[in-house]
Amino acid sequence: QVQLVESGGGLVQAGGSLRLSCAASGRTFSTYYMGWFRQAPGKEREFVAGIMWSTESTDYAGSVKGRFTISRDNAKSTVYLQMNSLKPEDTAVYYCAAVSRPKVLNVSRADFYDYWGQGTQVTVSS
Repeated sequence: QVQLVESGGGLVQAGGSLRLSCAASGRTFSTYYMGWFRQAPGKEREFVAGIMWSTESTDYAGSVKGRFTISRDNAKSTVYLQMNSLKPEDTAVYYCAAVSRPKVLNVSRADFYDYWGQGTQVTVSS
């Protein structure tokens, strides 16, 4: 019903910036909330940032607050993650996720979301 495609990952030096994009297609009109997760090798998937589609209210993990900014472009059905002051510990595969009809708001839980992108690799060198 909804397809998500991430892009914008790559190699960047510590202290640098990168902007990730997540383009949604299909039945995007019902999107309620979208989030970014990341997963490093051997670690669990963790919530990074999220945004409510209608109000643009945002949520951030403490580890990225002040450095990352999530935003959306309604016309393009696209969510962005602007990552500044990158650190080596930000290295991970970053995934975009979306949910249409949540019953309970638990935005930091992976099982809250209905749709996932394929992921994009972000590598931060020291």
